[in-house]
Amino acid sequence: MTAVPGRRSSTFTRLLRHGFTDPSAAERLLELDDLASVRSDPVLFEALGATADPDLALRGLVRLVEAEEEGERQVLLDTLITAKPLRDRLLGVLGASEALGDHLARHPRDWQALVTYEASDLHPGVAEFERGLADAVDADSLRVAYRRCLLTLAARDVCGTTGIAQTAAELADLATATLRAALAIARTAAPEDAAQCRLAVIAMGKCGGQELNYVSDVDVIFVAEARDGVEEHKALQAATRVAAHMMRLCSETTAEGTIWEVDANLRPEGRNGPLVRTLSSHLAYYQRWAKTWEFQALLKARAVAGDPELGADYVDAVSPLVWQAADRENFVPDVQQMRRRVVDNIPADRIDRELKLGPGGLRDVEFAVQLLQLVHGRSDASLRSGTTLEALRALAEGGYVGRADAAQLDEAYRFLRSMEHRIQLHRLRRTHLVPDGEADLRRLGRSLGMRTDPVAELNKAWRRHASVVRRLHEKIFYRPLLDAVAQLAPGESRLSAEAAAIRLEALGYADPASALRHLEALSSGVSRKAAIQRTLLPVLLGWFADSADPDAGLLGFRKVSDALGKTPWYLRLLRDEGAAAENLARVLSAGRLAPDLLLRAPEAVAILGDPGGLTPRTREHLEQEVLAAVGRADGAESAVAVVRGVRRRELFRTTAADIIGSYGTEDSPAEQDLGALVDRVGSAVTDLNAATIAGALRAAVRERWGDTLPTRFAVIGMGRFGGHELSYGSDADVLFVHRPREGVSDEEAGNAANAVVGEMRRLLQLPTADPPLLIDADLRPEGRTGPMVRTLKSYEAYYRRWSLVWESQALLRAEHMAGDAELGAEFIELVDPLRYPAEGLGEDAVREIRRLKARMESERMPRGADPTLHAKLGRGGLSDVEWTVQLLQMQHGWAEPGLRTTRTREALAAACAAGLIPAEDAEMLDEAWVLATRVRNAVMLVRGRPGDTFPSDPRELAAVGRYLGYEPGHVGDMLDDYRRITRRARAVVEERFYGAVV
Repeated sequence: MTAVPGRRSSTFTRLLRHGFTDPSAAERLLELDDLASVRSDPVLFEALGATADPDLALRGLVRLVEAEEEGERQVLLDTLITAKPLRDRLLGVLGASEALGDHLARHPRDWQALVTYEASDLHPGVAEFERGLADAVDADSLRVAYRRCLLTLAARDVCGTTGIAQTAAELADLATATLRAALAIARTAAPEDAAQCRLAVIAMGKCGGQELNYVSDVDVIFVAEARDGVEEHKALQAATRVAAHMMRLCSETTAEGTIWEVDANLRPEGRNGPLVRTLSSHLAYYQRWAKTWEFQALLKARAVAGDPELGADYVDAVSPLVWQAADRENFVPDVQQMRRRVVDNIPADRIDRELKLGPGGLRDVEFAVQLLQLVHGRSDASLRSGTTLEALRALAEGGYVGRADAAQLDEAYRFLRSMEHRIQLHRLRRTHLVPDGEADLRRLGRSLGMRTDPVAELNKAWRRHASVVRRLHEKIFYRPLLDAVAQLAPGESRLSAEAAAIRLEALGYADPASALRHLEALSSGVSRKAAIQRTLLPVLLGWFADSADPDAGLLGFRKVSDALGKTPWYLRLLRDEGAAAENLARVLSAGRLAPDLLLRAPEAVAILGDPGGLTPRTREHLEQEVLAAVGRADGAESAVAVVRGVRRRELFRTTAADIIGSYGTEDSPAEQDLGALVDRVGSAVTDLNAATIAGALRAAVRERWGDTLPTRFAVIGMGRFGGHELSYGSDADVLFVHRPREGVSDEEAGNAANAVVGEMRRLLQLPTADPPLLIDADLRPEGRTGPMVRTLKSYEAYYRRWSLVWESQALLRAEHMAGDAELGAEFIELVDPLRYPAEGLGEDAVREIRRLKARMESERMPRGADPTLHAKLGRGGLSDVEWTVQLLQMQHGWAEPGLRTTRTREALAAACAAGLIPAEDAEMLDEAWVLATRVRNAVMLVRGRPGDTFPSDPRELAAVGRYLGYEPGHVGDMLDDYRRITRRARAVVEERFYGAVV
């Protein structure tokens, strides 16, 4: 077979043609003397070429031949060539599993297990596997026997004799037989213990569901009872020793490797609970303490080993509890939490290769099926299978899932499980990651029958099936609901009205009857509009159910659809613009404020589909639009009506961006920098209100004086307005300053300024559909008793003679917002020496500020309010942080330019940078301020009216929690976290504001 130098041999060419990737190495292996009789046999080449990895198959064959005794090698090769069943099985296994090739090299005689081809070999059950394991007496012999059985099982799998469901069932049967053999060995090793107790092994998870993987933890629960005359605690101790030994026999690594991990962590109390319990102890736990996920796990419980009567008693006792789980008080929030994908622990570089937990993975299908079983299985016993595919088929037959959807999910699930099996079979390792190496992908693709371009074909098929799962795993909850109300498919099994209501209730809808009426109104009929709604609603309903108030989301969607239903672009926007529909669902179900703003002008929904639609408009842009609108209007009231309409639209834009940034979407995670999110809201609302005031000012002036007011006039923002920190419900704190124009008397100028202020306030509070903007001038000199408007000279005289320290502190937030910019700048120049006094504050002034703060804490806290949960005045809340920062500004602003800002967070960062406050303290204050601000924003978003404390209504409180990033059922954690964060901030305030020399 020596080739001419420089030319490839005919063997090399044949090897290439038959799929070898390293024909040179393969050619060297074929040159070995042991293969002399078959090296040119076309039967061998064809058989190797049919395997998943011809190179691996040939290497495995050579190792096996070399491991055989010399006298048996030719027998193996002759049988291989003459017996096609053996040839296909043996080479198929060697080409798919390096681990089983290793086993055959250690135990070469086991190839003979593949020779027989009887009917019982095609579909063995537990009894056949038990016979295969019967001679095992210790851990090593159990492993060898297990691998021998696995060898025959894998051979049937890779040859296509069994499909994925049958293979998974056989793997579960083999696991059952193995658990029984291990238990027998453990009992034999401790006969005294065995004699004291009755012990049953309950399979859970995939083993219990008879859909096991090649390498998977085998989940079990142990139940035991004392034999007659034995004390219970002694019997349990004995049973625990036997059970632990049984687990070690399967799980520990010996010279023959390991089988699989036996995992008992699904037992009551998990790892913290006793390994073995009595039946009554199990039932007591499940009836009192168990969580919804534990009943979901029990859905697959199956007695597999040990005392059969006790095992049956266990299953009979817990089964009713499983089907009552949907009636439990916390079922809905538990389901909402479980439905949320748990991918946080998957490294980012792996998530796209995760077959099980990744988007469109196996877990999506399994969870969807199990949830529908829990919801409907209580009234329909046909749904109570522990096997995913059987349960899916039953759900389709009962009308609980559409038949077409079920068929697509069935196909996708079978393909993904086949991928998982082949990946694990290669090295017999527990993994759900799709390999990223070219050779591994090629072998995987070929093992699934892809031969033309295995890698490309595999990736295409995988992505297609994962996409189907991603698209359908949520829709299957909701599409049958539409079929139930629309009744468009004659002959199709449908959900009954009662079953539809039960499903909606289980998915979080508090008023399922109303929800069904909304669905009927939206989706019934044969119009194009109804057809698009039937496409959109299954996805939207899932997003609504993911919120704290699904009913409000669906009701809001119906109202918006009713308002815009005849508008051609509306449904097309939701259907074609990927983000628009999800954004709308998030906004409508997050609370009252954003939907109220939207429903006053539903056409603003277009903002949600515009790629830049959620970006706040700049003040310059807003003022330009507002002033242009005022210039076109016929009168002041119509002008300000337009201005307030712009404000409403922009408030909706801001609230929508805030909600979507806080919740996140399927394609965009929630905003991680919460401080930046708060700053964006504060700046956007401030700019919006400043533009609105500028428009109202222009409208008031034009109505009476034309283009020029007899006096120069400016609006100075104060408080949160001046600090660019407005929340949705904040008033606009302002000062008004004017200066008479040349030739105008002080009286005429004063009258004009006061008239303008009065008209502005009237216009901005006219009763309309748009939210009013309240202007608050109480921070002016002399407060409510002082004149509403002063000249710059009057301010100068007052501040020089009468100003109090609290007024200087209030002026820290002063910033020009509207009107004459030059006059505004002069006012800021006037007050700078007051708010940043040279050489800082004297001790008397510091004491006065501290006294005022202490008085405010004792007098202004609302009666009955919890000071640990009041966002504005409570412990570690906004007031605490702001007064601490402002004291630093007044003391050091004269020397530190960075402190000369109206914004709290900027000033705090500047103080830290200047070494005036340690970084750790600054971080605590900043975290508390951001959190308290978000709480106020959340309350306004959820309730539609401002508030400084957490809502008492459970649903509203849950909605605040969702906005703040807490999963359903975790409002207690939210309140605990708030108290913890603000408590730490208060400790800093005690030291830095009340205690330290600043």
